Amino acid sequence: MRKQTNDNGQPGTGRGERPALLCISQSFAPATTPTAIRASKLLEKLSSEWDITVVSETGSSREGPLAVDSVRSRRPRRLLAAIRRLRLSKLLELGVWPDDSVFWVVPAIMAGRRAARSANFDAIVVFMMPYSAGLVGIVLRRLTGLPLLLNLDDSPTCTDMHPHFPTRLHYLLARALEDFYVRRADAVVYVSQTNLDAVQARQPNDVAARMHLVRYGADPGDFRTQRQDSPDFQIAYVGAMSGWWALIEQDARPGLAKRAYDAWTQLGRYERLVLDQRTSSPAPIGAALHRLVAEQPDWAGRLQLVIYGNPYAPEVVARALRSAGVDDVVTVLGPVPHDQVATLMGQADLLFLTLPRRLDGSRGGRISAKTYEYLMTDRPILAAVPRGENWDYLQNRSGVWLVDPHDEQRIGEIVAELARAKLSGVPQTFDRDALRAELSYETRAGEFAAAIRAAIERRESGRRRLGPRRG
Repeated sequence: MRKQTNDNGQPGTGRGERPALLCISQSFAPATTPTAIRASKLLEKLSSEWDITVVSETGSSREGPLAVDSVRSRRPRRLLAAIRRLRLSKLLELGVWPDDSVFWVVPAIMAGRRAARSANFDAIVVFMMPYSAGLVGIVLRRLTGLPLLLNLDDSPTCTDMHPHFPTRLHYLLARALEDFYVRRADAVVYVSQTNLDAVQARQPNDVAARMHLVRYGADPGDFRTQRQDSPDFQIAYVGAMSGWWALIEQDARPGLAKRAYDAWTQLGRYERLVLDQRTSSPAPIGAALHRLVAEQPDWAGRLQLVIYGNPYAPEVVARALRSAGVDDVVTVLGPVPHDQVATLMGQADLLFLTLPRRLDGSRGGRISAKTYEYLMTDRPILAAVPRGENWDYLQNRSGVWLVDPHDEQRIGEIVAELARAKLSGVPQTFDRDALRAELSYETRAGEFAAAIRAAIERRESGRRRLGPRRG
């Protein structure tokens, strides 16, 4: 594709004199997945300098410096729904690869190609998850000759995110796909240094140099200091927990049919790591709250954990809370608009974060997007996380208490210390203003722009080495 240039010799778009990006993000605002939030925040910042066209399945169509082309998937919805109703999801795990968003790949490629014919772009940027979206970028890179940057929110081979696969073959395919993406892209962005290092270690030197770290972030303007007017002590957790079924099954006595179904779903499964999913639930902290109330009867009804943003069915959550015996101290609410999240955090007396414990004691590479949002507040943070990147990032931060995810005794001691201060009229807050620049999406967008420019430079230097094409 021939590029137009402006009067300064810089690439132009046909819509103006600014450089332009073609971005692929299957999930985009107003969706509230971590990928959608990250992509929309970064691209909104970059749109001050770039004209940006986004191809998305979930995003809302709009025009302007940040234009979104909403593209429908060709997903066979009725067939997939019927298979799930028949409880044959195992067949989907085995046969639909790398994920069911693969049905969006062809429509997205067609939309991206149309966009590339109508404007002169400087680079292609793809946000993943889902992982099949990377295929769109690879094909468009081939068709257009444009530099490609792939943003991997979570590594396909991260054991925290993907502790098991349907079969060993599926694991090998995931690893091969990740290596394929890294080696075909002109730049690759990871959000975890641990995962980046693990993938980088198995790449040739020239490929390893293309890999960049750009963490999640938060917008300082979304977070304001708020009065803590409630007479009670409220603990807030924002986001999804994954341990609900683990709570239900811990006391269940499965019958023959259930045992047979479980055997079928686990047939051929390749386990890379065993996680204690119970610790990704309110059970440990709920048990700690019960002990505190038993020790301090006047605190009865005044200690409460509120979970915002739960995507699981209410009946599943209710069963899990009853099974763990914490339904009287835990309130679970459904998804909330992302622009309300900062307000909810600012109203809490304590922000709670928990991730599944790794039973082998090894270090994990997962770092929660909530970590950065929590740090943007002035509220105390109780992080019940395993040793690894999330622990390291929070260590020695002001107002952060770190604890093993299943250490109910220590969790109770921390809550008691903070609750005692609040209920005596001296709620604890912490000045983290010095962190705001580091955490800001303004800073993250600058880091991301540097990775895009590195991709463009790599592509241009490759062309210079090859020299002009002969007719």
